[in-house]
Formats: sequence, C-alpha cells, structure tokens
Amino acid sequence: MEKSDLLLQRLDEIGKSLEKSKNGLAILALGSCGIERDRLDQYSDLDFFAIVRDGYKERYIGNLDWLEDVAPIGYRFRNTQDGYKLLYEDGVFCEFAVFEKWELKNIPYSEGSVVWRDEHFDEAVSFATGTVKPESKEIDVDYLVGEALTNLYVGMGRFRRGEKYSALRFVQTYAVDRITELMIYENQQNLKQSSMADRFDLSRRMEKSYPGTGPVLAQFMQGYERTPQSAGAILNFLSTHYKVNNCIKNEITRLILQKD
Repeated sequence: MEKSDLLLQRLDEIGKSLEKSKNGLAILALGSCGIERDRLDQYSDLDFFAIVRDGYKERYIGNLDWLEDVAPIGYRFRNTQDGYKLLYEDGVFCEFAVFEKWELKNIPYSEGSVVWRDEHFDEAVSFATGTVKPESKEIDVDYLVGEALTNLYVGMGRFRRGEKYSALRFVQTYAVDRITELMIYENQQNLKQSSMADRFDLSRRMEKSYPGTGPVLAQFMQGYERTPQSAGAILNFLSTHYKVNNCIKNEITRLILQKD
C-alpha cells in the first residue's frame, strides 16, 4: 500500500475508533491530510485534532487506547499539555491534540477537513474559528537587517573565541532566519498566491515556494567549521540588496578575514 493511502486509511480508522469510544465528538484533519491533500506524499504525517465531550479531555490524553485499538504504537511523547507526537510500528507518524469543544475558539489553526463527527456535533458553529490566522507581524526591513548584521558580528566574535557551536547558531541560524524573513517579504505577493505557503511556519516549503533559493541558502549555512564563509555570503547578500552601515560591515569583515 502506498504511504499516502495508508495515512488516509489510518485517519479514517482513528475517526471510527473515536466514535466507538462514546465520548468523542469529531476528528479534524489538518495540513496535507486535511484540505491540502495534493501535498500528501511518503514523507507526510498525520496532523489532527480530536474533539471530545466536555470533561473528558484528560481521559483521552491520559489513556491512548482509542489510538492503540487501531494499530500497535511503537513510540509516544507528550510534547504539549494538549497532545502527543506518536509513531505507529508501521511507520505512521502522528502529531495530535485533544480539545473540548469550548477550547476551539481560542486556538489558531489552519482550515482542516472533518474526518468524522458525532451527529450532535455542530460542525458549522464549532469550527467557525477554524480559519483563524496567526497574528500578522509588521515587517520592519531595517530591524531585520540590523538583527542579521548584529547576529553576524556576535557570531564571528564567538567563532574567533573558539565558541564554534554558539557561533554557528548566531550566523547560520539566527541571521539566516532574518534573511529568510526578508526574502519572504520581498516576495510577499508570490507568497499570498502560493498554495505551498505555511502561515504558521514560513520556513516550510521555501524551496518550492521560491525556486532558486536553495543554492543561496546553502551558501549561508556551510557547516560547523565554515561559519566565516557562511557569514561572508550573508554579508555579501545584505550589502547587495540593502543599505548596510559601513562601520559594522567593516568590523564583521575584519572578523571574517582574521587569521587565528
């Protein structure tokens, strides 16, 4: 059986199991197993909400028999107060949360698809907030450029001090995060049009949403021993596309070129 078929079958089985448990109300599938099934592939997992009757949340979180009845569980990890990351022995990976109906109005989540619902569960009312978006963040280009530059400066200082792990994080993670925000901002219109965009994690599917960014990002993240080279690529990118203060640019350049 194809992995995508197995995932959808498992999702249906989980819905039936929740129905059989008597106090379940609905299963809402999210992401590639929800309304974006054109993205479903062999690397996908199951993201879903289980909605239960008021007062039964802890029962369904504390006892996963409603999931174990479907197939053997190989690994489980409670990653939030509301749910788990879970791996079935046959390779189906799940990230799920359990909510009582009243909680839904306070939870931001992308639109999903209802896999199963109790006949008394008012889908229209309960999932009315299902398209709640994350708070839109005002983009300040000067702030992002400034953060990236200072990340480079601090990171290169730590590299020269011998703190290579911390240096890697400042240059190849923190600074790159700001760069990707700038890239997304510059391509904002494309982002709005892209069905690949993830409103909750803008780093997702960058390579598909913005073809050609992969090789550029690879230059920004060259590995543990190549933080100076990575910093140089980032500084060159910033200098090419934005107005960069010469004082901090020169200091970063000095640290990049410094011989240990």
